Amino acid sequence: MPVLSVIVPFYNVEKYIGPCLDSITAQTLTDLEVICIDDGSADGGPAVVEAKVAADPRIRFVRQANQGVGHARNVGVGLATGRYLAFVDGDDVVPRDAFKRLVSSLEDTGSDLACGNVKRLYGTALLPSWAHKEAFTKPLRGTHITRHPLLIRDRMLWNKIYRRSFWDGLGLSFPERMYEDQPVAMAAHVGARSVDVVARVVYHWRQRDEPESSITQRCLEPCNLRDRLLSVLLTAEILDKGAPKLRADFDRDTLDIDMSVAVEALAAMGPAADPELVDLAVRYLDGVSSEAWQSIPYEQRLLVHLLHRRRLDELARAVADAAAGRLRPKLATAGLLRRRWRGRHPALPAAMSDVSHQLQLDSRLLTLDWRETVLAGVGRAAVGRFDIGDLRRVRLRVWLRERGRGEIIPLCENGSAPVVEDVRQADGTSVQEQVFPFRFAFDLETLTKAQLARHGQWDMYVGVSGQGLRLETRIAGQRWLPPLIPPPRRRSSVWVVPVRNVKGAWGLRLRHARAVIGECELDGGDLVFAGVLSDLGDEEPVVRLRRRIDGEEMYFPVALTGHDFRARVPLADIDARVGRESCWEVLIDQGTAIRPLVRGTHRAVTTVAERRFLVDRGEDGCLLVAER
Repeated sequence: MPVLSVIVPFYNVEKYIGPCLDSITAQTLTDLEVICIDDGSADGGPAVVEAKVAADPRIRFVRQANQGVGHARNVGVGLATGRYLAFVDGDDVVPRDAFKRLVSSLEDTGSDLACGNVKRLYGTALLPSWAHKEAFTKPLRGTHITRHPLLIRDRMLWNKIYRRSFWDGLGLSFPERMYEDQPVAMAAHVGARSVDVVARVVYHWRQRDEPESSITQRCLEPCNLRDRLLSVLLTAEILDKGAPKLRADFDRDTLDIDMSVAVEALAAMGPAADPELVDLAVRYLDGVSSEAWQSIPYEQRLLVHLLHRRRLDELARAVADAAAGRLRPKLATAGLLRRRWRGRHPALPAAMSDVSHQLQLDSRLLTLDWRETVLAGVGRAAVGRFDIGDLRRVRLRVWLRERGRGEIIPLCENGSAPVVEDVRQADGTSVQEQVFPFRFAFDLETLTKAQLARHGQWDMYVGVSGQGLRLETRIAGQRWLPPLIPPPRRRSSVWVVPVRNVKGAWGLRLRHARAVIGECELDGGDLVFAGVLSDLGDEEPVVRLRRRIDGEEMYFPVALTGHDFRARVPLADIDARVGRESCWEVLIDQGTAIRPLVRGTHRAVTTVAERRFLVDRGEDGCLLVAER
């Protein structure tokens, strides 16, 4: 009898099944069996598995007609002989020590279930999984989901080891449909006597790059939505029976994620939507508490409420209005002793319209430039996606705040009333919004010697107050939209650098510069830049590109003549983006990394080999290349 049985169902994953099995057979826990179930693949995946079977006697291979991953997993459990069970999807990868860590934890504690942290795998890049990063920040032994409620998001099957006697005693089995893992994972969490939480990463969950390549990437298909809703209903029932106090936490995520999919799919179907699908969504929503309803953003609350009331025509119009930026309910006050705020929309009852804890200020600069030594800016602020016409006059302030010290430099303070302006969107269209306009002027000559000497970073804020409303936020905006970042100015020996970070937030950075880029341009598909090094290191310099999200690095040559350097970076050679957007810092490396200051106003968007790049300055004034 092996210690561990690993069940690997697969379907049309020829590209990935080999690396998946290699990661399992290379585990430091060697006493295991691997049961591969081919669910009717039509590609070369089965041949890959057959070759692995011939090379490793621990691998068993079963073939079946396509009956779904739930059925395949049940077949694998029936064949398993190990004391413990693990499940791996055929397109994912398991870190080498994962199974040993999980099994060792169960051997030490006697718990029924051990679960570990997860990273998303984008090509070769690994990023934290949003569903797991909070629950797995520190190790816990002998806990339970009712004592560690963050595990409510740990609804996946494959980052876990299950004691086989526990699995059989609880009578666990998979529904033979899509989204079969969530109710099983939740039933195991709720039914376990105790659970071990391993903070180390034990699973690499692949984000596949082929279109329509996985169940979740086909989420709007009717059959997909049906199985998703059935899984939600079954999970809610499990929590109602075994852990009712966790139902509100589950509902918050489900309203935000699963119901967003249901809204989008059923709004697109309109009156032609299958009544069974609508019934399934309504059955779930009937059991959602008012607390959970109030926890989701107003716009989502409105759309899901229309679905709950089966008002599909109105839902379709509301979804279209929201996508076009036209869904802007009037913001109004309520309450006498305690000021509350509501979003008024004829379709949403007053009892569901409270937005007091969700109001936030959005801001954006329209222009920012130097007038001699004065940095002048014009911008606007808005209170979320609401009609703020009733806020006749508020006090508006703009200021700089030094990071770490909290010292404040006021930029402007005045009364402001909302006006209607056209606001440009990322796709080039414009939407009318009600906004509070503002303008400011900052003379860098007002910086004191002490402030200059600290080489600090100053963030730019805007705030509004009045009529019981008090909101503030960093001044930000979409990075790919104007305005340009103004060039740095020098005060004494210190560079005063206007900056905008990768999230679009503005500020000032005070710094010295060991390298300065004076020329920067696009030459065909290449980024070409040149500048001066103040000190020559002991090693020949190279250009180092470092990806912000995961630290991945790439190197390119530098031509050096005295203190002058010149470099060329072919944009097509940069590694493909990870996720929606990748940002690369451009450094000069001569034994130590130098962050070169870009002197000019450089911002360019270009397309190279069907890839879209932005060349800009980062939050410390260095060169930045982003791909979206």
